[in-house]
Amino acid sequence: MTRHLDPIDLKILAEIQADGRITNVELARRVGISPPPCLRRVRALEEAGYIHGYRGLLDGRKLGFDVTVFASVHLASQADADLRAFEQFVRQEPMVRECWMLSGEIDFILKCVAPDMATFQEFVTRLTAAPQVRNVKTSLVLHNSKDAPGVPLEVLIPAG
Repeated sequence: MTRHLDPIDLKILAEIQADGRITNVELARRVGISPPPCLRRVRALEEAGYIHGYRGLLDGRKLGFDVTVFASVHLASQADADLRAFEQFVRQEPMVRECWMLSGEIDFILKCVAPDMATFQEFVTRLTAAPQVRNVKTSLVLHNSKDAPGVPLEVLIPAG
């Protein structure tokens, strides 16, 4: 059961989402409470599942991952077993960074990151050969205009 989030909880979540390495003292200062209750609130938010974890956001291009592609996947069947089998397949593919099941003509959209087109093409060969896959259409990312991870908490935080 989820608990009601008050404005302080929302501010805590927004600050942690913006900087997962923020100290409890600095977090408490930014949200306007003292450190001990701030820490209790953070722990309660973690236990309630609002905070799934903490991670560093890496610069893929600096690490040599120059190719980002979205792959639209249409399956041959939408039976539960086939959907689960496809999801298991993509979980085992490290270049698939996100996998979303969609309604409509496309069953899944995959965000894939690769060091080069040859490596990505090797993955596409495996993807199109998967028994559940009917067809795959890919779109190479030319430019990213916005990359805002997380959720837009600012729409929930009262002004003031």
